[in-house]
Parts: sequence; C-alpha cells; structure tokens
Amino acid sequence: MTDFSIKDFSNFKSMQKKITMVTAYDYTSAQILESAAIDTILVGDSLGMVIQGKQNTMEVTIEDILYHTKSVRTGAPNSFIIADMPYLSYHFSPNDTIKNAAKLICHGAANAVKLEINHMAAIEHIKALISAQIPVIGHIGMTPQSVNMFGGFKVQGKTNNEALHILELAKEVERSGASAIVLECIPAHLAEEITETLTIPTIGIGAGNSCDGQVLVFHDLIGLTDSPPKFVKSYCNAKEILTQSIETFANEVMNGIFPEVKHSFTGTIK
Repeated sequence: MTDFSIKDFSNFKSMQKKITMVTAYDYTSAQILESAAIDTILVGDSLGMVIQGKQNTMEVTIEDILYHTKSVRTGAPNSFIIADMPYLSYHFSPNDTIKNAAKLICHGAANAVKLEINHMAAIEHIKALISAQIPVIGHIGMTPQSVNMFGGFKVQGKTNNEALHILELAKEVERSGASAIVLECIPAHLAEEITETLTIPTIGIGAGNSCDGQVLVFHDLIGLTDSPPKFVKSYCNAKEILTQSIETFANEVMNGIFPEVKHSFTGTIK
C-alpha cells in the first residue's frame, strides 16, 4: 500500500528521497506493485509495443490508455497512478487536451497525466491542464512519440545545442506548473544538471543515477523482454521461470501426472 500524493513529488525532492516508478498495464501487475509499495505507477503508451506488439507507440489511442488505466486502478486502488497522454491527444487545441485528459482522470481514476514535450509550443497544453486542476508530469529527452522526427529511438542531448534545448524545455515544463519531469535517454551529466537546476523532481530512464527517481517498465524489470535496452536492469528472469513452468505443466498433462486427486472434486452420483 502507498499513500503517495501529488504533493510528495516536491516533498521527496526537498528531503532528497528517491522516487520509485514502474510502468504497468494490467490488474495483476498493479497488485504486485502496490504490495511492493512502489511510489507511483505509470500507465504508459509503451503498451503499444509491450502489450500490442507494435514497432512504436504511435497507434495507441486515448481509449487504449483509458482501458489499461482502469485495469491498473482496480489492481492498485491505493496507488498514485499517472496515465500517459498518447500521440495526438494533446496536439490540437488546449480544450481538446483537457477533454482527453479528463477521460483519464474522471473515468480512469488516474491521479495525473504525463505529456511528452520536445518543443516550446507544447507548453501551453501543460498550462491548460493545470488551469483545469489536472496534475501534470512532463517528459523530455528521447520522447518516443517523436520517433519519426528523431529517425529512430536515439539518445538525445549529445550535442551542445541539443543539450541546451532540453535544459530550456525542462525549465519551461517546471514554470508551466508540472509536478515532476521524466528524463529519458539523455547523457547522465545533462540529467544531473537538469536535476540540480529544477525545484521539481526528475525521474530518470536511461538518464544516469543523479535523477530524483527512476522508472522501469514492469516487463523489463522482471525479465520478460527479449534484448532489453541498455538502461534496463532485469531483477529476475521471469521469462525463463515461466517457460520452464509451462513446459512442466505440458509434460505432466501428457504423462497423466496432472491433475492429481488433490486437484479434483469428489461426490456421490445419485
């Protein structure tokens, strides 16, 4: 169980206490994360790749995020849940952005939404959400929804111009009222500079150890992903464990071992 709230982002930063975040998409995973007292759960648009098997996140819809947010909320009723705003759900008018975010807050029971920001024009959408009393988490650096503009999933901020642009974006995200900011796939020294500059916490993924918190995808964390990215640490090999268990089940069925008497029902036929 966790009692993390939107105010705890700034509280943790001031106490220099690290924030834990895990991306999850379903009831069972959410149950496990809440039992493990993870601070925040992110329902990410990465579900397009992890759950739907797509090459990127571009096809994920607001309805997809809403469905999975509801599932995660059911599994983790007491957790702080952040729902991703998918591609083109916050790219038109601020009113459209508010309407889409409202679905995730009002119907999905999310506590906040996350927006990928890689240009200054997107800042107005954060301001609109804040004005509607919807908490916002920013996301800069390698923003997967911009994969076509980047020419692939590539580390951002490696040149001086890129680093300055990302630093300025971070400052604007903070000024716009966001409660925290995810830094994805940027050089560790840049993440450290951003973390020291901002008063809101940074959550890193492939951004070094100086961030105020870290996030990993549940499936990566437990070892269900083939060839995970460099920044992933798998804490167990769940894929191997599950494969062995299923193979054992199949062998026991074929050899008449399962089910045993203890797995069967008894009664009197009249």
